[in-house]
Amino acid sequence: MISPAVRNFMKQQGFAEEVDAACNMHFSGLYFQPRVVGLLVVAAIVLQSPIWFFVLSALLWCSVVFPKWNPFEVFYNRVLAAPRGKPALSPAPPARRFAQGMAASFMLLAALALMAGWMITAWVLEAFVVIALAALLFGKFCLGSYLYHLLRGRIAFANATLPWARPRT
Repeated sequence: MISPAVRNFMKQQGFAEEVDAACNMHFSGLYFQPRVVGLLVVAAIVLQSPIWFFVLSALLWCSVVFPKWNPFEVFYNRVLAAPRGKPALSPAPPARRFAQGMAASFMLLAALALMAGWMITAWVLEAFVVIALAALLFGKFCLGSYLYHLLRGRIAFANATLPWARPRT
């Protein structure tokens, strides 16, 4: 049986309800992107490299503007899913794209702050990115998707997708 936190995460991202096996496989595939981005963000922070942040921002903006050509999902689908007979990931729904856009914006701002020599600003922006990634990777909570639903006035739905929220019976 899949955990309520995983089910809530999938709803938060904007995906339809699935049977446990499909949901678990889909969840695993969706987590590929934040794992890769998380590693690249750590490298960018260690190096304090505006170039790395620009590249990450560009990759994420590509994912937002051209969801069918999300480089992370294309790689996952072709290199990891297809050879193993797993289903391919479909283009991201609006909530997931909004979250990717938020991450892309923060990384772009961090890159600009580094270029301008505004180190404290860059560190604050980097800290926000790390906190959001940690919540996503370790807590199954996507801040960007949650904010998407709040901004659309779907407060009850957004709160029902929190990792600790239990399904209504």
